[in-house]
Amino acid sequence: MNILELSEQEIGRRQSLQELRNMGIDPYPAAEFPVNATSEDIKANFKDDEKREVTIAGRLMTKRIMGKASFAELQDGKGRIQLYISRDDLCPGEDKDLYNKVFKKLMDIGDIVGVKGYAFRTQMGEISVHVEELTMLSKSLKPLPIVKYKDGVAYDKFDDPEMRARQRYVDLVVNDGVKETFIKRATVLRTMRDFFDKHGYTEVETPILQNIPGGASARPFITHFNALDTDMYMRIATELYLKRLIVGGFDGVYEIGKNFRNEGMDKFHNPEFTCMELYVPYKDYNWMMKFTEKLLETICVAVNGTDEVEYQGKTISYKAPFKRIPILDAIKEKTGYDLNGLSEEEIRDIALNKLKIETVDETAGKGKLIDEIFGEYCEGTFIQPTFIIDYPVEMSPLTKMHRSKPGLTERFELMVNGKELANAYSELNDPIDQEQRFIDQMKLADKGDDEAMVIDHDFLRALQYGMPPTSGIGIGIDRLVMLVTGKENIQEVMPFPQLKPEAKMPQSTVKEWAELGVEENWVYVLRKAGFNLISDIKDQKAQGLQQKLGDINKKYKLGYEKPSVEEIQKWIDGAKA
Repeated sequence: MNILELSEQEIGRRQSLQELRNMGIDPYPAAEFPVNATSEDIKANFKDDEKREVTIAGRLMTKRIMGKASFAELQDGKGRIQLYISRDDLCPGEDKDLYNKVFKKLMDIGDIVGVKGYAFRTQMGEISVHVEELTMLSKSLKPLPIVKYKDGVAYDKFDDPEMRARQRYVDLVVNDGVKETFIKRATVLRTMRDFFDKHGYTEVETPILQNIPGGASARPFITHFNALDTDMYMRIATELYLKRLIVGGFDGVYEIGKNFRNEGMDKFHNPEFTCMELYVPYKDYNWMMKFTEKLLETICVAVNGTDEVEYQGKTISYKAPFKRIPILDAIKEKTGYDLNGLSEEEIRDIALNKLKIETVDETAGKGKLIDEIFGEYCEGTFIQPTFIIDYPVEMSPLTKMHRSKPGLTERFELMVNGKELANAYSELNDPIDQEQRFIDQMKLADKGDDEAMVIDHDFLRALQYGMPPTSGIGIGIDRLVMLVTGKENIQEVMPFPQLKPEAKMPQSTVKEWAELGVEENWVYVLRKAGFNLISDIKDQKAQGLQQKLGDINKKYKLGYEKPSVEEIQKWIDGAKA
């Protein structure tokens, strides 16, 4: 990277880096730094009558230089703590450079340092560390966007959602509460695994690259597998592989992993997302509803210490039991239309002409039509955890037929705060019925439905060996974390969500400038002066442009031989050509 591509602060930090090296200080030492305490630990266990020696490390977040003694603030993985640095204690001999030069001038906000000293309480009553040794552990070359306040107004806040998601490392450092969200996410996963393990279920891993995108109705990502010379699909669900393991004799299996659906993005959806799927033999969807209630209550208490969560001004309770309502009853209640026994065309007429749902198209089958109506008029109304049960068979190609309600299946979706959180079935284990359901799905695909399921012949073969009655469930982990942490955007609970490629300022290349006769060194000077494209200089006066370039050459002490007015005029003429 050319120095002129850096900001003035970045240039200053690199100069400090070189000065440290000139002093014989390695700004990136390899040796272990033996940390024995954290900011949280020091504060929690401080005793006024005990001189406790501590060794801590973290980032410098503030510096207050006060002559022969200064204060700083260090941020480690557990919080922040004040440092007190006395020149004569840090530098007991005649050489005071570690304080006067290194700490005061060459250490910057954001640098990672190691500190040895002892805990004490200042006259203002703040528990701090009296620094006796100070070690540079990592020089920060980019300045942090530290928030500053003046007259009650905050400046340099790092709060742009896209920037926070794109530079999560900065977001974690400067914004309070971000790390706690991801710690709570880890608690959700740890609690879930512990809950399943205690019930005797086995965590497994299934393929991410699959020959057939099965287990859900969704548009897949496609990639090419060079070694096999065939196209493969990023999995949209783990279901069909997990059921194969149930066929093989497992007493319960689950997987927590990434799924990929090549669909839209909004504050509730990300094409790459984390999902948990669990399958337990000899159970049904009634058992799974009770199991899910206990699971979610356990997770909520583990994360928040209570079975209630404050979310968008509402109190959501995960205390069992949850309300249960059949999907067609919910639609009738919210729209006034009873869809029981109606044909596809009758439901399409209701959706298009009576309910005026604009997202319906001619490729939609009966199941998708019902789903569109429910999504438009019902889904958002269920704030407290509610099981929507007994879906029509057209909506549930992998679900067992209802034992007492013809045309319906033993399926539930759990709605919380108006969004689906979980989807579960009494799993279909009749291979003949399953084959016909797949065939029906392929008919939808022939009509143009690019989310219809593909026939998985190997899965059908597995079913023919016999799968015991089984109940399965899928839970969206990202959405669950949103709900138990009170976050309103999925990007806030994903450390690294998908984003568009970062926009870059258009620039003419060094090679393109060279065709005008511009040497490479001067290309970077031109860019520093604001001329990123060759066309940017076509209206410049040669003498004025020479002056601008000369000022930058002088300011940054580059020592380049200044081009003549005649040479610069040739550049300008070339830009006009």
